[in-house]
Amino acid sequence: MLGKIFEPFVNKSPVSVMARGLAERLLQPEKLDAWFESQDTAQYTRDLLFSSVFNLMSQVVCGSQKSVNAAYQAQDEIGTSIVSVYNKLKCMDINTSANLVRYAANEAIPIIEQLGGTLPSLLPGYRVKLLDGNCIEKSEHRIKELRNLAAGALPGKSLVVLDPALHIPIDVFPCEDGHAQERSLLGEVLKTVAPRDVWVADRNFCTLMFLLGIARADGFFVIREHKNLPWEAISDIRPVGKTDTGKLFEQKIQITDEHGKPLKLRRIILRLKKATRDGDKEIAILTNLSKSAAHARKIATLYRKRWTIETAFQELTEHLNSEINTLGYPGAALFAFCVALVAYIIMAILKAALRSVHGVKTIQENFSGYYLADELSGVYQGMMISIPAPEWIIFRKLTLPQLIQCLQMLARKVKLSRFQKHPRGPKKPAPKRISDPKTPHVSTAKLLAGRKS
Repeated sequence: MLGKIFEPFVNKSPVSVMARGLAERLLQPEKLDAWFESQDTAQYTRDLLFSSVFNLMSQVVCGSQKSVNAAYQAQDEIGTSIVSVYNKLKCMDINTSANLVRYAANEAIPIIEQLGGTLPSLLPGYRVKLLDGNCIEKSEHRIKELRNLAAGALPGKSLVVLDPALHIPIDVFPCEDGHAQERSLLGEVLKTVAPRDVWVADRNFCTLMFLLGIARADGFFVIREHKNLPWEAISDIRPVGKTDTGKLFEQKIQITDEHGKPLKLRRIILRLKKATRDGDKEIAILTNLSKSAAHARKIATLYRKRWTIETAFQELTEHLNSEINTLGYPGAALFAFCVALVAYIIMAILKAALRSVHGVKTIQENFSGYYLADELSGVYQGMMISIPAPEWIIFRKLTLPQLIQCLQMLARKVKLSRFQKHPRGPKKPAPKRISDPKTPHVSTAKLLAGRKS
């Protein structure tokens, strides 16, 4: 189907062919530029195409190039200066960056579904959405206004929505103000709430406005209670069972909107066997789901699945260069983060193809995202030299059934042993270190010699 020119990489690194082919399919330059032109933005593409900027940034995010400048120097298709590239990046509209993620997610969903790579629903009959915030790490002090400041410069933050069944980010709400409260973005989130959504989030998002807004849109929530949320008890607390982490209790409460209209909720209390890392021995979770839709144990399980999005953020940081600290301008830093989310979507489709061939359990428990990212970054440049860009156009021309067949063929060729996870055991407590101001340095060789004697 792909031709002989692909054969060496199909046999040696099928995951690299899958990733590059999916990027061609989802983000083909002409289609991407046409999409950019449709955006409500003041930027123009007369000299520098949006697809060219995206291509440069994606190489940095995926690790095949160390910086935007290195990616720029490695190609000769762009007819503008590196200064023009950086000017384009620093003025990148954050709404365009957010819409890019939504665009990629919408392109990816039918592929994942046709692969049969969706994960079991956390709550059948509903669409679960995990919401969490991400603050981009401090940037270097390259901007003139930052050079005389010792404080860390925060180029922005965002709220991300992850669909756990598809295991992809489906929405992002970026903010250029690194000091802004995450709650200030919840108004934009509420505009996207659909009937039978179930929003799962931590206590920072437990506000009257957000809870009432979700309910008014015929949505549902499973959100940890914030101590400042005003509510009124309408029943006593009663025991309702146990989980592997503690005992469950439940009570009925109500919150009231600005017009005095009450909204009845269930308050699920989990009294933990072991305190959380913050020292909490009790967790209260609020929901407007009925008991018939989800019993107390199910609510506790849903809330625990919130770690899925935190794991996604960890993978973005460790496996992809989602936070490039040389990009100090908010627009550029948030664009890099959104490009990383797009790369994560492509890797999620790849994993869906692997699940469809090798089974959900095998890939979920044993397939390492770290080794996948390492393979992609190591093979990419050589593959692009060996297989010229025009050859990849075949991925645009495949029908959806042909694409599914191609991805599954490539997935069968993947040697899973090369991507085996190696989970570490529990961390040992750090030993108390000896500090002697008279001996600021020691010789490792002498210490090892002492061990031998």
